[in-house]
Amino acid sequence: MTDLTLMTSADDPASVLPSLALLSHRVRVLPMDAASLVKMPENTILFLDARDDLATAKTLCRLIHASGLSTPIVLILTEGGFTVVTSQWGISDVVVASASPAEVEARLRLVSERGNSFSSASAAKPASEQTQEGQIRSGDLVVDTNGYTASLHGHPIDLAYKEFELLKYLVQHPGRVFTRAQLLQEVWGYDYYGGTRTVDVHIRRLRAKLGGEYEHLIGTVRNVGYRFDPPEDDEQDENAKAAAHSKAA
Repeated sequence: MTDLTLMTSADDPASVLPSLALLSHRVRVLPMDAASLVKMPENTILFLDARDDLATAKTLCRLIHASGLSTPIVLILTEGGFTVVTSQWGISDVVVASASPAEVEARLRLVSERGNSFSSASAAKPASEQTQEGQIRSGDLVVDTNGYTASLHGHPIDLAYKEFELLKYLVQHPGRVFTRAQLLQEVWGYDYYGGTRTVDVHIRRLRAKLGGEYEHLIGTVRNVGYRFDPPEDDEQDENAKAAAHSKAA
């Protein structure tokens, strides 16, 4: 049994790909919008309803990969949709809405076996490394979870408690996008009654304290939320160091 997610705007989700109801898989139905991306479980195969709105489907495909997710995507199309879809969409497979249960099952099996071609690209992205001493290292950024301190190329960053907690949470999940509501829940807790604007304010403060050369480490995914983007390579780190020293001089 495979965990599946069907993202659609249809009033009757069962009509999108009728064969799914005849297969013994768990199917979660979510609205076809950016906010649904953060509700998907990590290990799922996404069926994206592109029958009537190819533009929205394409945007969601791009957002999924921009969010650092490696979720395999199976696009549900009408016959006319096949003329529009290209490899640039980053999908794993396509299926016509009238496909038989045997065809849908076969495509699911193939997607599961080969995985998503974007998974390897995501896996190649540098991740944060946590040491036994509770230090999380990502390039020149070190977050000490035991000492509640953070430093950049050996220099401490003056962070307030919630700023530190926010940075720590993002660094612990490199490349993963979180909505403002998620960050508010995870960092401030269920008993916090402030609005999501609080997250934006703290993100701005964090970027300011990281400085112009490192503020890019906290990325914004438009219409979704924020993520931590680890340094891509040593050359980038060296350029940042050189810029920092030049600015200090």
